[in-house]
Amino acid sequence: MSHIHNNHLKEFPFSLIFVLLLSLLTLSSCGEKQAPTTIEQVPEVAVVTIEARDIPLQIEFIGQTKGAVDAEVRARVEGILQGIHFEEGKDVTEGQLLYTIDPAPFQAKLSEAQAKLIEAETRLVKAEADLGRIRPLAQMNAVSKRDLDTAIAMQGVAKSAVDVAKAGVDIAQIDLSYTKIQAPITGIIGLTKARVGEFVGKPPNAVLLNTVSKIDPIHVRFSVTEQDYLYFARARQQREKEGGQAPDRQIELILADNSRHPETGMVSSADSQIDPTTGSLAIEASFPNPGKVIRPGQYAKIKAQKELLKGVIVVPKKALRELQGLKQLQLVTTDDKIEFRTVTVKADLGDQLVIDQGVAVGDRVVLELQQRLKSGSLVRPISAVPALAVEAKSGNS
Repeated sequence: MSHIHNNHLKEFPFSLIFVLLLSLLTLSSCGEKQAPTTIEQVPEVAVVTIEARDIPLQIEFIGQTKGAVDAEVRARVEGILQGIHFEEGKDVTEGQLLYTIDPAPFQAKLSEAQAKLIEAETRLVKAEADLGRIRPLAQMNAVSKRDLDTAIAMQGVAKSAVDVAKAGVDIAQIDLSYTKIQAPITGIIGLTKARVGEFVGKPPNAVLLNTVSKIDPIHVRFSVTEQDYLYFARARQQREKEGGQAPDRQIELILADNSRHPETGMVSSADSQIDPTTGSLAIEASFPNPGKVIRPGQYAKIKAQKELLKGVIVVPKKALRELQGLKQLQLVTTDDKIEFRTVTVKADLGDQLVIDQGVAVGDRVVLELQQRLKSGSLVRPISAVPALAVEAKSGNS
């Protein structure tokens, strides 16, 4: 029996045995599942839930400060500057003595004019006396009518000469008074443009000696475009048609260091016409300046509310991407997947945008657009509260 079994093994093909063993090893290998080496993580994204907000849409203009009154101090006569009687950059009061010009030449001219007046008055006395003698003689025909006419004419000439001489005295007195230069208004005086000993009052020497500015209130001059002017004019007109008085718009002043002036102002005046070369209208606004911190000539930014956007949707600007002219936001759907949404922008708020179409209240917007996330990607949303702007700038500021 053993002999028979060994014979059967010798007759069994060895190659077939090898194939069977290899198959068993393969099946064993496939039956074992390989354990994962890493666990895929679902990315976290910060999202903000959209709410409807009321946003004041503001418009900005660039301008320059100036005094409510900027009064120039000028030398109205020529001469040597003899004295300066103020502290530069300090307050002066109306009528305060600021400069004196050497009065000696003008006192001499006044004395000369007064002497001419006395001479003219003496001639008038003589002419009137001559006429007084000739008139009765002419009535008696003791002198000719021609002599009478001559006496009358001489009296008229002498009287006119007195008037001329009086005018000369007045002019000399006025010129002498101009040697004492006084403050035209109460305000702050600037740096003097001439020093003691210099000749003033005639170019190329100084004629404009200084400026006194009234800076409380302070004024800001700026220009508005023709389109902005038409918008504000029509808004006022519409308000008046509706039966209410159009209120004066409160405007804000931003200084060069981006600080906000604590006092609000109002438009105080406007030019009578649009400048055809620039298409703009010159405007002046007035702001209280009780601390006199603001001086004329400073850079100023004016902000005014153009309209109030009611119930608008605001999203962070960094959440938006622009692709082939389309503006898109990343949204997280209710099943926590990424969705790209095309939107239209109504206004720029600086770091925020007012969205006109494309999203709705309650949508969850990715706070900062993630380039690596594709549409349909699964995410884990984390709520965030961004600091939304409360000011909007119009496009033509």
